Amino acid sequence: MALIEEFDKTGNWLFRKRSFLPLFLYLFATIVLFIEQKEFIDFSNIYWSLSCYLISTFGLIIRMLVVGYTPKSTSGRNTKKQVANEINTKGIYSVVRHPLYLGNFFMWLGIIIYVGNVWFIIVCVLLFWLYYERIMFAEEIFVSNKFSEEYKKWSEKTPPFLPKMKGWEKSNLEFSVKNILKREYNGFFATIISFVYINLLKNYIIHDKFFLDFFWIVLLIAGFVIFIVLRTLKKSTKVLDVSGR
Repeated sequence: MALIEEFDKTGNWLFRKRSFLPLFLYLFATIVLFIEQKEFIDFSNIYWSLSCYLISTFGLIIRMLVVGYTPKSTSGRNTKKQVANEINTKGIYSVVRHPLYLGNFFMWLGIIIYVGNVWFIIVCVLLFWLYYERIMFAEEIFVSNKFSEEYKKWSEKTPPFLPKMKGWEKSNLEFSVKNILKREYNGFFATIISFVYINLLKNYIIHDKFFLDFFWIVLLIAGFVIFIVLRTLKKSTKVLDVSGR
């Protein structure tokens, strides 16, 4: 099998399995925390907790900028196969080709840094890049085959992962807050749960009992309420339905 075909095949397989990545990271973080308990900063420090959470929130904001301008059948959470009824080259896609994965990177980076182990951070960042590089490769093969000339023009002026802000082009779609609330509440709450898990585990390792620092208790309660409200609105009403999207 040619290397390009191998990359495409591997990327599509990882694309379908990408929802399992958090399970691997949780396991890896758990092992690291039990083996190496030394930290480069006090995890219970409120400013440190807030800083790490803000890094993850920055990633969520990037995702919001994508989803808020997303046309139907693009940038979805589908896991079975690649889907694209049209190629999106405006808005944030005019400055970076894979903004969702850029957002994912920062969402995970805040959590990874909060673990407090330098080697864990380095290894996770490298693994993230290797993992998503294959997925991005497979996605671009799919898009280039379906939108050959349009994709070529877009890819020649738009970087794959590091934004080039001077190339910004306004989106043709209106920004949809409803689309964000409908599609991103899971990621929002999952991020909080991830921080809570690490804080709970660290407190157990250090103090030999399970408890949460006050900051994470407040955030967990607020996040849970928001999650339940948005999930109820999505599943039981049409309040968050967006026409054409």
